[in-house]
Amino acid sequence: MDRRIQKTKDAIIDAFVGLMAEKDFEKITINEIADRANINRGTVYLHYVDKYDLLEKCIDAHLVKLFKNCMPEVNTTDFSTKASMVRTFEYLEQHAFFYSTIFKNKGVPAFRSRLNEMAINNLRKQIDISGINQNMNKEVLVQFLASAAVGSLEWWITNSMPYPAKDMVEQIWTLLERVQLIHQ
Repeated sequence: MDRRIQKTKDAIIDAFVGLMAEKDFEKITINEIADRANINRGTVYLHYVDKYDLLEKCIDAHLVKLFKNCMPEVNTTDFSTKASMVRTFEYLEQHAFFYSTIFKNKGVPAFRSRLNEMAINNLRKQIDISGINQNMNKEVLVQFLASAAVGSLEWWITNSMPYPAKDMVEQIWTLLERVQLIHQ
């Protein structure tokens, strides 16, 4: 992609996320996004159909990056590793502004659902690969883990990350060990 195009898209997204930190999504206009990004209104429409399209593409890009960081190392058969969990929480720390804004913005309730859906899909794959808890109902296990993971992340982020990433991972890891969801 041409650098100028990427620079423009980055400016639009930065302006958009900045506005979402200040007010509800529904109250944001394309004109405000363009003004904040210091570009022409038509330029926003050149890249995005409307603010809903911008939101979808912004969320998609961030979730893809998050889950790339979250996946266990190649060739591992363990459900997860502490290292991959630490990378995930550290990634969230590095991108705290976006995730805090998106979780707190009342106009974006779909974000949590999308995150939960991606967690469910990835957990299904990991459970199939690892073969853990074969005696349990897979769907109940997946729903439980996804809800716990997304809920913990949301709590941590919306409460301004009160504990360092490594401390959160230690706490979650200990809980997983206690319910025997990971190999010890």
